[in-house]
Amino acid sequence: MFQESVTLCPAHSSPEAASEKPLRVGLLGLGTVGAGTYRVLTRNQSLIRARTGRSIAITMVAVRDLARASAVVGREVTVTTDPFALVTHPDIDVVVEVMGGTTLARELVLKAIAHGKQVVTANKALLAEHGTEIFAAAQARGVSVAYEGAVAVSIPIIKALREGLVANRIEWVAGIINGTSNFILTAMHSQGLGFAAALQQAQAQGYAEADPRLDVDGTDAAHKLSLLAANAFGIPIPFAQVQTEGIEALDAADMAYAAHLGYRIKLLGIARRSAGGLELQVHPALLPQDHLLAAVNGSMNAVMVKGDASGVTLYYGAGAGSEQTASAVIADLVDLARGIGLAQALRVPPLGFQSGALKELPPAPDAASAWYLRLHSMDVVRCTAAALQALAQAGVGLRSQHPFCPSSHHAPAALVLLTEPIHTTVLRPLLQRLAQLPGVVGVPQAIRMSNLDSTPAARWQHS
Repeated sequence: MFQESVTLCPAHSSPEAASEKPLRVGLLGLGTVGAGTYRVLTRNQSLIRARTGRSIAITMVAVRDLARASAVVGREVTVTTDPFALVTHPDIDVVVEVMGGTTLARELVLKAIAHGKQVVTANKALLAEHGTEIFAAAQARGVSVAYEGAVAVSIPIIKALREGLVANRIEWVAGIINGTSNFILTAMHSQGLGFAAALQQAQAQGYAEADPRLDVDGTDAAHKLSLLAANAFGIPIPFAQVQTEGIEALDAADMAYAAHLGYRIKLLGIARRSAGGLELQVHPALLPQDHLLAAVNGSMNAVMVKGDASGVTLYYGAGAGSEQTASAVIADLVDLARGIGLAQALRVPPLGFQSGALKELPPAPDAASAWYLRLHSMDVVRCTAAALQALAQAGVGLRSQHPFCPSSHHAPAALVLLTEPIHTTVLRPLLQRLAQLPGVVGVPQAIRMSNLDSTPAARWQHS
């Protein structure tokens, strides 16, 4: 079935040299991330060996297209179309899963674990939906599952939570964790594009897939947020608890109005411990323009963490890319080659399955939020009076009101209302009432106002 595997380094026979034997890697998938991982490992092999004390060799890959694989990997690598043969092969130490999907990938990862293989994956959907099962299986078998590339691409946020911030009680984690949606929102802000045009630009430049639904509807960010929350709070992966809203309903006019008022609209993922439980939300939000996250543009990602001892820390880097993701995958391989985390440090959540310390945090009650509300009307004066009356009747406080003139005599004017914090149970009937006001054109827009930390540590400082 397989030809004899050939390692990339000479074999050593003496016991003293055992630690210098290559870490033998089997690669499931040779697409964007898989090919990038092979390229970076090959290009920086001597550097990685010097830093690690051991070579890391991809000795086998499993692919659908043998011809394509032969154009990527060298002749020293065994290529197969049978992924199960790879994950059970006795000469493979680590299985790297970068094939994507959640069905076959789950089966292969569990099979690899059952055969005593260490696992590295960049598959956030797999871990968000099946991670608790996978990590429990790894714990029982005494192997590790490492996944730095699954959360924020080149940003080492899992290592930061697991090691650098280990002494802290984490209060919240928040960030921009989807490069595609951030590219779209940046284009809408800077170029005045509508959502459809900005999405088309993202697809043309390779930042969005042909089917971008998981990115623009917030699901991808929710996958990543659930992994961040598991690490930050030491809980089972809470993907089912994430309240998710995407960016498809955002309008270029709202980007312009928000900018005029001193805000930027970003898709945020927020995991926050509260007295009533755990808040887990992915949604667009208005951020003050001097907030650190407001300056994260294009396909870049950034994650902020608030610890009780560290205060606010910020982690910034590429949110997409072949070699950018490969950088994180190889960092996990280096940890395994060094012997770090051989069963303990790399598992999720960090408090462990054996200790019985894993406690599910209940979903927090509906948290109040201030809102940006926008109405279009052909009679903005009359609309303003009626809208203010509707807010008063609903018991909603108003921070400010802002009429915006139409672009032409035949276009409706806009009225923007910034509210005091209210619960969504109050917001929903209020929006229905506003939509029925005389002269209102179209559907009212509602976007949350961010309630993230606004201390000096979270803002750009201007001298």
